[in-house]
Amino acid sequence: MSFEDLGKRLNRPALGLDLLRIYIGVALIVRGAAFVARPEALLEYMEHSRLWVMPMIVTHYVVAAHVCGGAMLALGLCTRLAAFLQVPVLLGAVFLVHWREGLLAASQSLELSALVLAIVAVISVVGAGELSLDRRLTKSFERESLRPGASIEHAHQH
Repeated sequence: MSFEDLGKRLNRPALGLDLLRIYIGVALIVRGAAFVARPEALLEYMEHSRLWVMPMIVTHYVVAAHVCGGAMLALGLCTRLAAFLQVPVLLGAVFLVHWREGLLAASQSLELSALVLAIVAVISVVGAGELSLDRRLTKSFERESLRPGASIEHAHQH
């Protein structure tokens, strides 16, 4: 199979979005795990932001959002919610932590944070694709509800 044939076979934008969602989910898990392994790094970010909110509350939210939300994104489970829960973290990263560094800084933290923010914003609107637990669960529920007598059985259970 040639590279061109492979390209034609995989020319499905929805597949690309699913792969991007999975990658972002795994990346967020890794970032959250890094904050767990080195909490002083996250607390240092908090100091740079001069947040008036208690740093420990924000720190716990960031870690939970990245680890749990990242896992949910990677699996495509409650995808819109998992992506939306990343938005406050990334808004803080962009505007409170990395903004002063400016564009084209050596770390590129502003650019990367803004990119991830844009991606999770899109995912929170678009949702998951075919390669997701959301889709599998929806299809399973639809099959169950279309089964003859399913609505009668469901009514008797309540």
